[in-house]
Amino acid sequence: MSATILIADDEPNILISLEFLMKREGYEVKLARDGQEAVEAILTHRPDLVLLDVMMPRKTGFDVCQEIRAHEQVKDTRILMLTAKGRDTDVAKGLALGANAYMTKPFSTRELVEKVREMLGS
Repeated sequence: MSATILIADDEPNILISLEFLMKREGYEVKLARDGQEAVEAILTHRPDLVLLDVMMPRKTGFDVCQEIRAHEQVKDTRILMLTAKGRDTDVAKGLALGANAYMTKPFSTRELVEKVREMLGS
């Protein structure tokens, strides 16, 4: 059975390209277009990995990360934050709130695929 990845981003072009990329790699993909949708999708689908944008409406990626880490059933969900906010303080905040890894945009698709494989142990 292939791993399930939730992609949470409010930018339609990023959602489409990441969905295509992850499906091409053989993963099952779920999508969320804002932070609140992301939390609901994580609780509903229990994905193996979340690709989580930081800057989103309704709830930021930081908020989503904090909420998921506090939720007993999904607190171990692997989270890879994807963001244009690459300052050291932003990275530190994301990791402090429980993100497993952090990649700054723009990133190469090859790097992202390698990181996803590494995080899923595949």
